[in-house]
Amino acid sequence: MWNVRHTFVCVSDTGVWAVVLAAGASSRFGSPKQRLLLEPVLERVRASGVLDGVVVVTGAHVIDASATTVHCPEWELGPGASLRCGLAALPEEAQGAVVVLGDGPDLEPEAIDRVVARWRKDRPSAVAATYGGTRLHPVLLDRRAWAEVPDDGARTLDAVLVSCDDLGPPGDVDHADDVPDRLKPWSSRNP
Repeated sequence: MWNVRHTFVCVSDTGVWAVVLAAGASSRFGSPKQRLLLEPVLERVRASGVLDGVVVVTGAHVIDASATTVHCPEWELGPGASLRCGLAALPEEAQGAVVVLGDGPDLEPEAIDRVVARWRKDRPSAVAATYGGTRLHPVLLDRRAWAEVPDDGARTLDAVLVSCDDLGPPGDVDHADDVPDRLKPWSSRNP
């Protein structure tokens, strides 16, 4: 049984929710990186303004979040297991889910807007942002694709690609050295 805590207020009525994956062990980082990176990611997700809500999937660590949280007991199976937990926690009226990584603090809200706009055009089963020809996040999954998510995640699903070259990639923080200076509490650049 999942433990779900709801704290997000609806800002839109698009039928699209965000699922933020923050379940990993952060073994390469050395501590729960979600505690440092999750809120900046959530700020950027909310700034898009085209989502009905946000679900954060936790797993290895207990994380406080300013959004609905769901604990995935099967997080060790891979990102697909965590994603399936988040999708299962979405309300029945959700028709699409924007998948975002909890360790991508440079995500541009406009990238979310673009994948949602492309999905609304003709409802493909998946839409993914690309940066310099490389498929990254966000990824939008139509409800009919939710049952197809394998354990290794949505990256293996075919997707319509949307260029976000002008926005820059969302980032992928694996090590403490990868944290942008603006988010480093140990940096002398922070007041």
